[in-house]
Amino acid sequence: MSADATGPRSLLRRHRDFRLLWCGETAGKFGSSVTGVAMPLIAVSELHASTFEIGLLSAASWAPWLIMGLPVGVWVDRLRRRPVMLTAAGVSLALFAAVPVAGWAGRLSVGLLLAVALLTGTAAVFFQTAYTAYLPDLLSPADQPEGNAKLHGSASAAQIAGLGSGGLIAQLAGAANGMFANAATFLVSLLCLGRIRHRETPPRPAADRSLRREVGEGLRLLAGDPWMRTFTLFGGASNLALMGYQSIQVAFLVREVGLAPGTVGALIATVGSGGVLGAFVARRVAARIGTARAMILFELGIPSLALLIPLTGPGAGVLCFAAGGFAISVGVVAGNIIKAGFQQRYCPPELLGRISASGAVLSFGTIPLGALLAGVLGTAIGLRPALWITTAGVPLAALVLLLSPVGRTRDLPTTPRSADSPAPATEPATA
Repeated sequence: MSADATGPRSLLRRHRDFRLLWCGETAGKFGSSVTGVAMPLIAVSELHASTFEIGLLSAASWAPWLIMGLPVGVWVDRLRRRPVMLTAAGVSLALFAAVPVAGWAGRLSVGLLLAVALLTGTAAVFFQTAYTAYLPDLLSPADQPEGNAKLHGSASAAQIAGLGSGGLIAQLAGAANGMFANAATFLVSLLCLGRIRHRETPPRPAADRSLRREVGEGLRLLAGDPWMRTFTLFGGASNLALMGYQSIQVAFLVREVGLAPGTVGALIATVGSGGVLGAFVARRVAARIGTARAMILFELGIPSLALLIPLTGPGAGVLCFAAGGFAISVGVVAGNIIKAGFQQRYCPPELLGRISASGAVLSFGTIPLGALLAGVLGTAIGLRPALWITTAGVPLAALVLLLSPVGRTRDLPTTPRSADSPAPATEPATA
């Protein structure tokens, strides 16, 4: 939870439904973080998977964005969002619980893990798209910046706890049994979402619906708007590099550095703590230097320390991994908070679902490619050289922002974009 969550006028104190959403989302992030450590550890320690198979496992959980992200955005705009989130959480609960059960029955395999990753990834596409479109309906525009900061901050805190717990659970109870922790958190998410009383704004009826036309509306806005186009291109480049190094970091720390599973979890948890700091400072830095300039700082300046990660070695050498990963976490979380606030204010509400999904397809769609690329590179040239290539891509991706309208202005637009308005001109830089 972000540091200002205890303030007298905090959303968590005065907004019951946001508090329930926050609790459910935080629980889900904790479980997903446990899975982020447990799934690769199952593949490495119990199934002796190859480096390429580990990369493929990471790719499978993100591939659904490429396969069905665009139509999901249209479907979410046609439906009430909370039932979509409830269904997705229930499906994920059942699938994650099936992994340890399969282990007890002697049916655990890389193929089964790939299937679970693919199906839970599909559920995540529905959940994330609906969740992105639901939050602006739940909160007033004035509360959205605080809501984004609290959700991102608590997600980072949950990630720290989940990553550290994931390694410890895997060491004490077995990596497969650790998946029960994730299943339990989706149960918490279901209970919290089910208690929300907010009456969602009904989807706007349309006499003539066309999947192709509605998908096209979202894509055209992304392609024609310089701000949305820039963030989408940056997201794709950044996620390619981020997933590249993250998909092989467990294998690197276990096989190259020689760390035990519990130590791996603790180290990755330390890295994740940067996200809490990023959530705490994002709005403050943006208010002081401007939202656009803050994006450049958080996405280009601070993450340049990512190049410390490939220098990681035994003993004190693990500090290189901690420092580089911590810097990335600070930048990514802070940048995501600023970007989320901009998108929720700028995008037409009736198009928010398909715009979010269209942008996610193009930016998240590079995640499986990054995981596959890292797996291929790790197999062909080794894990450490593969890390040099993928971590260098983290700050280099932010050149997309620097060379775009974002790099030539102080603040991102705050005026809502009409669904029928032409693409806006670039705002001039101000002092």
